Amino acid sequence: MRSARYFLTFALSLIGAQALAQSNPTAELLSEVIRVNTSNPPGNEGAVAELLRPKFEALGFEVSIIETPAAGKAHFIARLRGDGSKRPILLAAHADVVGVERDLWTQNPFGGDIVDGYVHGRGAIDFKGGLAVFAEAVMQLARDEVSLARDVIFLAEADEEGGSYGTGWLARNHWHLIDAEFSLNEGGWIIKRDGSDEVRYVSISTADKFSVTLRITAAGHSIHSSMPRPDNAIFALARALERLSEYDSGVQLIPITRQFFQTLALTAEEPEKIWFEDLVAGTDAARLARADRQISVDPLLRAFMRNTIAPVIIEGGFRTNVIPGAASVLVNFRLIPGTDVAVFIEEVRRATADPAIIVEILTGADESQQAALARLQQRSRQMPSPEDTELYQALAASARQQYPEALVTSYLFQAGTDAGAWRNRGVPVYGIYPYPIDQEDLSRMHGNDERVSVQSLAEGTEMIYRTLVNVAGAN
Repeated sequence: MRSARYFLTFALSLIGAQALAQSNPTAELLSEVIRVNTSNPPGNEGAVAELLRPKFEALGFEVSIIETPAAGKAHFIARLRGDGSKRPILLAAHADVVGVERDLWTQNPFGGDIVDGYVHGRGAIDFKGGLAVFAEAVMQLARDEVSLARDVIFLAEADEEGGSYGTGWLARNHWHLIDAEFSLNEGGWIIKRDGSDEVRYVSISTADKFSVTLRITAAGHSIHSSMPRPDNAIFALARALERLSEYDSGVQLIPITRQFFQTLALTAEEPEKIWFEDLVAGTDAARLARADRQISVDPLLRAFMRNTIAPVIIEGGFRTNVIPGAASVLVNFRLIPGTDVAVFIEEVRRATADPAIIVEILTGADESQQAALARLQQRSRQMPSPEDTELYQALAASARQQYPEALVTSYLFQAGTDAGAWRNRGVPVYGIYPYPIDQEDLSRMHGNDERVSVQSLAEGTEMIYRTLVNVAGAN
């Protein structure tokens, strides 16, 4: 049986970035997957499923491709059978990606090119890189003929970035295929120190912030543009947005984020160390304000210690010679678990400082405002996954073995994932982007020239493989 260090040994034994890339099966798989354009909409995730099918079937996996009502959109499920003495473990990764601003890329976003030791392309970090790591680690179990106490399920999902047929739909219609004792998904980070390959910390997410999108609408008088009136909807909306831009919910630490900042304080040097300690203590208003100001320079750190606001789409107008009767903006908020959504929406209404402004939840098809609010309130009450499970403990131990210089901590993921399909049913879900990255590469996610290091992919695959052997192995 080949050693779990197969990936890293091969990677380190070759000289040069191109040779390094060619030796790494995870990088090669990621290049293949990136070449399938799954920008959502429309998604086209079924093409990824067909790409993966023969790879898994050749290794003895039971493969299911679950077609959705949307043409070309499908979920891929591969199961490696164990002896059934323990319940299954699930590894989930979404196959869809966000679109690109093609003219702003220096590499082909759907080329999967390996240049200077990096795999380039949309989804390299979010989350086709994770898909490739999870898939390669799971397939290595079969290649190594590891005796398993539990089934290992690999899922490549559709519609995580948006749409009607994501994991919620899959769980409602095919739960028996994805039911598990616990699951591994996207989420936490393996963060390098600035200007160094040394890993500073490994964070494993046990909860996610959740997304609330509000439509904020201003009304006015529709009239010919040559005769403007004071009640211009676009001007009113602009004033409301200006006031809303000054809104800040302030620092809100929950146990997960408090533990995370305590861990960062242990890895930091002064003055950063003092800022983290003052933030966690929160006893001196002036010191807390200073800590908040300094720490918030890092957008990632700022994001998960407060509710965030981001205008994303402006709607209004249809001709250059007509002043529209209404204008609106969609604003995406990422809220900390435990936030009272109804109270938060009232805070947003007050922040616009205009009683004529309408603030409402962006709802799904045939969903009322009341139903949407109830859904979001339920999401806010979702409890973090516990840290005493076999999966969390094995992943943390494997991370410490892979990166002995780093500290490992639980984490509140600053964005959102599709983990609710399992957490709503009491199944613990843990998240990680399984490759070390630095701040520069992190800034490319959902942006331009997204990339991930070949070396990071090798290390991440080794770490996940070791985790699976420890959690699912029969010995």
